[in-house]
Amino acid sequence: MKLTSKGRYAVMALVDLARFDNINPVSLRDISLRQGISLDYLEQIFSKLRKKEIVQSVRGTQGGYVLNKKAKEIKLTNIFDAVDEKVKTVQCKKDSKKGCNGKSTKCLTHNLWDELENHINNFFDEKSLDDLVKDNSERRI
Repeated sequence: MKLTSKGRYAVMALVDLARFDNINPVSLRDISLRQGISLDYLEQIFSKLRKKEIVQSVRGTQGGYVLNKKAKEIKLTNIFDAVDEKVKTVQCKKDSKKGCNGKSTKCLTHNLWDELENHINNFFDEKSLDDLVKDNSERRI
């Protein structure tokens, strides 16, 4: 299983945004500096997040981005879906007649990896952006 930097950075950037969202719109430049993520990469990520209506942009000198919903309403699965990130533990397609290794049957451990994938996706579906903001602020105390 592999979670790419795109998915990890999208979550990091949105946690950063959620921490400051109540004050003013947050610029990608500020997120870039605080989180050490390339500004160009953030622009690509936020373009996808905006298209999926997770964030909205605010124009002007005090412009930037704000969350389009409350942080507790944004699940990690929403973020991963928005940036085309898939959490998969098997190479085969679930509905395919071909097996994991290109043969006519599934590999011997297919059900194990498939069950793990379900657990991981359920975990991400239960976690909201607000949970991560709270976890971060509790650690600072």
